[in-house]
Amino acid sequence: MALISVFKTITEDPRRYFFLAAVVGTVFILDQVTKAVIQKTMQIHESIPVIDRLFNLTYIRNPGAAFGLFAEHGNGLRMVFFSTISVVAILFLWTLFVKTPKEARLGRLSIAMVMGGAFGNLADRIRFGEVVDFLDFYIGPYHWPAFNVADSSISVGVVLMIWYFIREDRKAVQPDENPSAHA
Repeated sequence: MALISVFKTITEDPRRYFFLAAVVGTVFILDQVTKAVIQKTMQIHESIPVIDRLFNLTYIRNPGAAFGLFAEHGNGLRMVFFSTISVVAILFLWTLFVKTPKEARLGRLSIAMVMGGAFGNLADRIRFGEVVDFLDFYIGPYHWPAFNVADSSISVGVVLMIWYFIREDRKAVQPDENPSAHA
């Protein structure tokens, strides 16, 4: 029944869902290709300086969540937990996308970016039981935790989503700019 509902939703406005598929697919492919290149050309924990004292390519695998959270928990439990969270997030994002007006391009783009990143990291968790990270920014001895294209897309997508919802809230509470139009 749910699958029929999804199919009906897509057939009602296929261009809207082509946009979703294009953004999600682009993020997913870019994420997976960059991770594959890193895995084929680097050894685990190898680091290649790109911009001295600022940015390295550093191949690591993150068994936890963002910033290595929950990395110490058992593989099986961690895999089920993070995979379930990812699937629930993707379903939530799908629902949010369906409910977002088609005119709301920023809202739809932000949702699609987060969804693409979620799919990218979910694919790693399913294939490897952990996520491949390689973008390593730092200043002196202070390193930001390594991340990947999927993480970047999620982060930028969330910022855009917050911006979109703040703008929508402001529109909803602003008084009508042309009071004479109601006379």
